[in-house]
Amino acid sequence: MSQALTLARPYARAAFATARDEGTFAPWSDALAFSAHVAADPRVAALLSNPELERDAAVALLVPESSSETFGRFLAVLADAHRLPLLPEIAGMYDQLRAEAEHVVKATVTSASALSGAELDAIKAALRKRFGREVDVTTAVDASLIGGAVIDAGDVVIDGSLKGKLSRLQTALAN
Repeated sequence: MSQALTLARPYARAAFATARDEGTFAPWSDALAFSAHVAADPRVAALLSNPELERDAAVALLVPESSSETFGRFLAVLADAHRLPLLPEIAGMYDQLRAEAEHVVKATVTSASALSGAELDAIKAALRKRFGREVDVTTAVDASLIGGAVIDAGDVVIDGSLKGKLSRLQTALAN
């Protein structure tokens, strides 16, 4: 995995620089997400590793209809370098670079039960205050948390779940 990230990094940076220069962050993000999703399919992955697959056919398979000509050329460069299987990593890194440039923190809130709109708004406001940036929140439900929530915002993880509190209590009692 770390080797794939190392190989993907320059391509993600190049895609980001191109999107920044064109002022098209969102379309590039959408196109990369589409291509990454297609490339991650096991049947397509097997096809992409076939040495008989020509570059133009591989690009045609992965390029979304609404993408720019520049994006198609980007995929052609990846195809020439045999890096099309790295599209999921490239897309992920691109999204990180985009979020940083747009001063947005992406956070995932996993709760024991579905959050109400008011609860989610309160969490967003607290995260905006803590990070001093806009917050893009996605939610998930994990009943094994028993109660509370876990907030994962990149390098920061806030575990306010009952499961986490019980685990910390168990560790404290064992010591």
